[in-house]
Amino acid sequence: MDRTGSAGATVAEVTAELAALADPKVRAVNEKHGDDHAVNLGKLRALAKRLKTQQELARGLWETGDSAARLLALLICRPKAFGHDELDAMVREARTPKVHDWLVNYVVKKSPHAEELRLAWFGDPDPVVASAGWALTAERVTKRPEGIDLAGLLDVIEQEMKDAPERLQWAMNTCLAQIGITHAEYRPRALDIGERLEVLKDYPTSPGCTSPFAPVWINEMVRRQRDA
Repeated sequence: MDRTGSAGATVAEVTAELAALADPKVRAVNEKHGDDHAVNLGKLRALAKRLKTQQELARGLWETGDSAARLLALLICRPKAFGHDELDAMVREARTPKVHDWLVNYVVKKSPHAEELRLAWFGDPDPVVASAGWALTAERVTKRPEGIDLAGLLDVIEQEMKDAPERLQWAMNTCLAQIGITHAEYRPRALDIGERLEVLKDYPTSPGCTSPFAPVWINEMVRRQRDA
């Protein structure tokens, strides 16, 4: 039986609408980044705005396993309504980078279980799950650094980031940059680690965007803060 949200939309109706919005050209572009959804994200957000928050519908859409349906689910869910074990399972099921990214940023970060999950995921043997722990740690570094061992984080980054799998490496690099941006006392070491490891140094960056190479990222954000 289809789960139905409070506004009456069923999983079958919504997935049919998503199928109608699918564009092979969008899928082709996304596949270059490891994603497989074929719906333009602007159209997906417009659909989410129309559906509004519907937790049961969101759960049903997630259960389909379809990436576009899962992205929509993450836009219409109630982040605080998911349990600890439910979120843990969802992170392990999130196959593609975009679904994983939205799940962590739009849902887990707003969950009352975020800190407990951060600690559980941080050293997980699955590098994608561990990357979620690092993403949550970067959030703590920026917004609530009390109790975070910043020097210890830099030790781990220095030892492990260079050879880490791509998504874990990206999350570690983000954490490195945030330490350098928000904690002046650790900035020289963060810059030094970034320069020596050269992670993402040659990453292609669009005009007007800041490079993810940590030294460039740190210096640019510090300059903006200084000039603000």
